[in-house]
Amino acid sequence: MKKSWVFAMLVLSLLMIAGCSNVKDTESLNQVSLLQWLTLWDYYWSKTIKELKWLWNIGLWTFDWLNWELIMLDWVVYRANDKLEIEVPSDDEWIPFANVTFFDNDEEYELKDIKDIASLKEQLDSKVNELWDNRFYFAAITGKFNSIYIRSEKKQSEPYKPLAEVLSVDQTEKILNDVEGTVVALFTPAYMSDLNAAWWHFHFITSDRKNWGHVLDLNLNDASIIWDYTDNFKLHLPDWKFFRSLDLTVNQDEDIKKVEQWQ
Repeated sequence: MKKSWVFAMLVLSLLMIAGCSNVKDTESLNQVSLLQWLTLWDYYWSKTIKELKWLWNIGLWTFDWLNWELIMLDWVVYRANDKLEIEVPSDDEWIPFANVTFFDNDEEYELKDIKDIASLKEQLDSKVNELWDNRFYFAAITGKFNSIYIRSEKKQSEPYKPLAEVLSVDQTEKILNDVEGTVVALFTPAYMSDLNAAWWHFHFITSDRKNWGHVLDLNLNDASIIWDYTDNFKLHLPDWKFFRSLDLTVNQDEDIKKVEQWQ
């Protein structure tokens, strides 16, 4: 009997150890590389899509060579093409920069009367101030949008232009009317401004998974919002010779503002 009990405990311990290797970290924002690296026109690989999806199920940003915008939702990675329609790239494609996490529901309520993106930011900022503005947040805003103005940048080739210049000459824009979908919103605290763009970043995808892009403006009457509070941060730096030699002390505040603001 004693030997059987010991054997059972040993098997249970091994199963727990095996399970722990796949435990999802729901409380960390994972960042692949630096936005400052991206704005300095280094659009080379850091991680594959397969690696992004290993333990994370929601995320934002772009593809290798700045090959259109990226959104991850429910472990599926989507790309906007030159018509801002949906493509699903293969798992072996590379990502130069991304913010991803395992999304869980920390709070849910209804948003009302969002006239434009400024009023959306105002409501979201009010909630952040109520909670704690020194942590990270992902939010999923789902509803029917009266209108939403989206964009995506075009794939680049060498010699690369800086990101702010790309967005001034090489982006596609579209306005969608009376469309259902989800805005994925990322809040990055101000003290992270040397590693990422502080405050809010928005991507949108339609419920039918036919259109999506970076959000420039929107209008909606009401929508549900789910918040994921994230207190930890993990930075994944690229193992790439150009990154190791790049001067990241250059102040890029103005370029980052151009990237995030209305184009």
